Amino acid sequence: MQIFETISRIIITCSNRLSPFLQMEVEALGFKPERIFKTGVELKGNLHDCIKLNLNLRCASQVLFSVKEFTAVNADALYKTLLDFEWENIIPAEGYFSITSNVDNETITNNLFANVKVKDAIVDRFRNKTGQRPNSGPELNKTVIHLYWKEAIAELFIDTSGETLSKHGYRKIPGKAPMLESLAAATLLASRWDRKSAFINPMCGSGTVAIEAALLATKRKPGLLRHNYAFMHLVNYAEQFYLNEFKIVEEQVTDVPELKIIATDITEDAVNISKINAGIAGVEEMIEFAVCDFEETQLMENENGVVYFNPEYGDRLGVEAELEITYKRIGDFLKKKCKGYTGYIFTGNLELAKKIGLKPKRRIEFYTSKIDCRLLEYELYDGSREK
Repeated sequence: MQIFETISRIIITCSNRLSPFLQMEVEALGFKPERIFKTGVELKGNLHDCIKLNLNLRCASQVLFSVKEFTAVNADALYKTLLDFEWENIIPAEGYFSITSNVDNETITNNLFANVKVKDAIVDRFRNKTGQRPNSGPELNKTVIHLYWKEAIAELFIDTSGETLSKHGYRKIPGKAPMLESLAAATLLASRWDRKSAFINPMCGSGTVAIEAALLATKRKPGLLRHNYAFMHLVNYAEQFYLNEFKIVEEQVTDVPELKIIATDITEDAVNISKINAGIAGVEEMIEFAVCDFEETQLMENENGVVYFNPEYGDRLGVEAELEITYKRIGDFLKKKCKGYTGYIFTGNLELAKKIGLKPKRRIEFYTSKIDCRLLEYELYDGSREK
């Protein structure tokens, strides 16, 4: 079985509501999705395609490659089917593997039990065929096998990513309540920012949004910052193909010397953390950082760029009352100081959003964790709307 040459189903997963933006990325790479759903995109391809997808995607979580579909009414049936599978053609005998799963079967009360049955089948197959076995455990830094099992239908995948793609590798110091990198990237793809005009990010926190803006504008893909994927630990791993794809990603990087990205925060610690994260991402010199209240953020005149806020949502009594004042101040800042720009506010508190005092042109739905969120877009006219 030449696993790297086999054409099969590829499922690219993402956080809820990110699939439209993941679809944009997949199509930009030349792939044709066959199905779009709330938490992912499906297409046909081989493991070489999975390598390319892993290196390039900003909005994805995992790239799963289907290797077997079968019927299993219970754990014993699962084990018997997987005992006959040619695991030695996927996992190196001297290697290490881990199991993840998504199980909805009435005979299984704990996903870990299903994981153990998969692990046992793999180990027993190796012992029967080779007399040795690979090691196994919870770490996702080597070969990863994923089981999807709903009722009596099961499907086995190679998780070619391993550790999630939703973290882009530069945020060594997360800061307070940071936005997930894949979510930040998706909100930028959802915006009307042209990636050339000014990008202003007051209340920048740990800098995720400003950093993702710099990465997007210069076509720096997440694969530049990561050097270990689960696909690297498969039998007959196509290393030269990976190296060629990595070189393509490197050569895509574009300088945008006139681009202005400004990130400010009222706390010095937040700005210092942002600088460190931006340095790891390789974009620190592209971003102008400043410690100040958001109202003191310096904007360029005669610009038609973007002002992007991600304020706190308020999850405790007392805090929300203070945030009402903050949200009103944000609205006043946008109205008075940001004329000609397009304003964006990402929030998980739609009641607080009413305090902004502006009517959004668009409301784009997102989730962060389990919080229902919106990216609100505001046209900030310089003069009358007609003008």
